[in-house]
Amino acid sequence: MKYPNSLQELIEYFKLLPGIGEKNAERLAFAVLKFSDEQVEGFSDSLKNVKTKIKKCEICNNLTENDKCDICLDQSRSSDVLCVVENTKNLILFEKANVFNGKYHVLEGLISPLEGINPEDIKINQLINRIKDEKIKEVILALTPNIEGETTSGYILKMLEGYDVSVTKIAAGIPVGADMEYLDPLTIQMAMQGRNKLS
Repeated sequence: MKYPNSLQELIEYFKLLPGIGEKNAERLAFAVLKFSDEQVEGFSDSLKNVKTKIKKCEICNNLTENDKCDICLDQSRSSDVLCVVENTKNLILFEKANVFNGKYHVLEGLISPLEGINPEDIKINQLINRIKDEKIKEVILALTPNIEGETTSGYILKMLEGYDVSVTKIAAGIPVGADMEYLDPLTIQMAMQGRNKLS
């Protein structure tokens, strides 16, 4: 049976989401059909708001609705320790694990020559400038433990040669190749507490 065009269109949009196949997309579309008019309007508004209101923090690249994110504005946090993460999802993982009270820097990717992602394509230069300007004393590399993460960590370490900054890396409790978003708070806590000094 063929679905009506408007329903099929909604199914196709749901299929664009990561991990959503045909059956899940159909299930979600039928769930939307059961929404009240008010819920549909709210759902539609929230989709629009995510695209129109969310922007990147001008300091750390975290997601925010303002020029600067709440973390960068929080004066109770250590301002001389910077945790470097691949993306905002990983930043939120560390926040949920409640293991870090400094500031963050979101690279927005990892160096991956095979995918055509070079150092200048991610926020490494911005990181180096922050380390200089904000008098950072420790940089914690909390990147995904895969080839791209190791390549990026090595590049940052080389860029920081000659700087008066301690560089540490989260401990090896995180399995190689593991996607950070699937780690539990305890694993993250142990990795942060057992971090290794690189320079």
